[in-house]
Amino acid sequence: MNYLMTLGEWDRLSDDARTVRYDVFVQEQKVPVELEWDDMDAVSLHAVVYDEEDVAIGTGRLLPDGHIGRMAVRASARGHGIGGAILRELMLQAKARGDSTVILNAQTQAEPFYQRYGFARSGEEFMEAGIPHVEMRHTFSE
Repeated sequence: MNYLMTLGEWDRLSDDARTVRYDVFVQEQKVPVELEWDDMDAVSLHAVVYDEEDVAIGTGRLLPDGHIGRMAVRASARGHGIGGAILRELMLQAKARGDSTVILNAQTQAEPFYQRYGFARSGEEFMEAGIPHVEMRHTFSE
């Protein structure tokens, strides 16, 4: 699958990031819509992936404190490495700006995905938006 990733601010990418997040989190995973949007979008770096037809198919964000979140890939685009590409790019951006560690709250079913990129569990399982999660961390080597 051919795709193009764009990085930018919420002002520029919000329409496409919202569409993907709504489809994945609200529609598919039944996250209450009021829990999906927060003030952190405005201050985060966003990644949006587009397919050959310029349709947004994946997204993620990097918060100022080194948290990676709101990672989502539409069901029709899963299994093509898009989630991994988003994660790697956000990790590169964090390292480039001087973050020593990145942190994320992974849905427990996605824990093996994040482990493949060097993340390790750093706490007990907890519920977020009715879905089991676990905090995971990755520390960059010098």
